Amino acid sequence: MFRYIPYIFVLFIFHSCINAPDYPDEPVIEYVGISKTTLNQNSLNTDSLFVTFSFTDGDGDLGHNPEDTTRNIFIKDLRTGNFQDKFKSPYIPEEGIGNGITGEIQLLLYTTCCIFPNNIPPCSAPQEFPLDTVTYEITIMDRSGNLSNKIVTEPIIVRCIN
Repeated sequence: MFRYIPYIFVLFIFHSCINAPDYPDEPVIEYVGISKTTLNQNSLNTDSLFVTFSFTDGDGDLGHNPEDTTRNIFIKDLRTGNFQDKFKSPYIPEEGIGNGITGEIQLLLYTTCCIFPNNIPPCSAPQEFPLDTVTYEITIMDRSGNLSNKIVTEPIIVRCIN
């Protein structure tokens, strides 16, 4: 009776290898985390953190050719609603019939300035506002123009010191 078990195991492995992943054609991203939760404000990029998120893309067309200058990762500062930065993901060539891809992306984000009420200029250091909080919204786009879902980082404390 036990001599048939290895054959069943081999068939199971073969069956699982031939199934292509069943991801949607538009990219799907999921927030993984940030490397730290506090930054010192500065407009000279003297402080930074890493943001990590995972992705899947069913048709495998993420990233642009190296000579293409198209940016496809968008970071929005939710305090202002403005794009903080745009990044270009590495080109991933499409291969074979099952082009579904999955992976992680880690971005280096430099610090930002504190934003204050009462028309106080950004990046100043008023004693009555020692801290600010920023969260970022992230989306990506594949070569077909499909936009991913939106993810939001956890709150990041910005020390409003100079």
